[in-house]
This record gives sequence, C-alpha cells and structure tokens, in this order.
Amino acid sequence: MARYMVVIERGETSWGAYVPDLPGCVAVGDTREEALRLIRGAVEFHMEGLRQGGAPVPVPSSEGEFVEVRAA
Repeated sequence: MARYMVVIERGETSWGAYVPDLPGCVAVGDTREEALRLIRGAVEFHMEGLRQGGAPVPVPSSEGEFVEVRAA
C-alpha cells in the first residue's frame, strides 16, 4: 500500500484533484467526493501505465500543511 497526498481544489463549477508526486495525474468531478473517487482510480491507472512503460513509480514524498494568517 502507498499513501499519496492529493490536492483538492474547488473551481467555479467543479472540483479538481491532483497528486504532486505523480505529475499529470489529475481528476475532475462535480463534487468533492466525486473528485476524490476519481483520483483514486486515476492514481491506480497512472501507476499501471508507469509500470507497463518500464518507468519507476515515484515514492510518495509530498506533505501538506495548513497555516493560519491574519486576514487583510
């Protein structure tokens, strides 16, 4: 099992998700939950493509953190 960090972004009409450790691995959904469900499948598909192409699968290394700042 590998645990990759996923960045989730809310757009004007949809939600997007991407994996910093897997460049090009993205998903878009109508809801946050759909974007998360789709990115799981995208990660598996992306990793399968890397393996089939003989490329190494990147080891998860990204981390996320929230910081609080005073609003202007």
